[in-house]
Amino acid sequence: VQLQASGGGLVQAGDSLRLSCAASGRTFRSYVMGWFRQAPGKEREFVAAINWSGFSTYYADSVKGRFTISRDNAKNTVYLQMNSLKPEDTAVYYCAAGQRYSGSSGAYDYWGQGTQVTVSS
Repeated sequence: VQLQASGGGLVQAGDSLRLSCAASGRTFRSYVMGWFRQAPGKEREFVAAINWSGFSTYYADSVKGRFTISRDNAKNTVYLQMNSLKPEDTAVYYCAAGQRYSGSSGAYDYWGQGTQVTVSS
């Protein structure tokens, strides 16, 4: 499966953004989807995951209550709604697809190219 992330940009603290990740292929609905992020000089970290049906979601503590992951299997797309953004949310955001519902990057087999999110204070 090929993944294409979009929706990043430059915003101010407190603003919102919605990231999208469009997937190719007819097997999208069989994959767990995740969002990860990587800030300059830091390791890639887990942000959120959603199971194949969309009824189960999982978040990093740092974004819980502010970010919402969702998916539309009819559109082969996963979303990350980001509210109340903070400067520490600044990073390149990556979407990923895998077979295991996990916060570990090793559980994901396919990765998108990343989209930059910059939050100014």
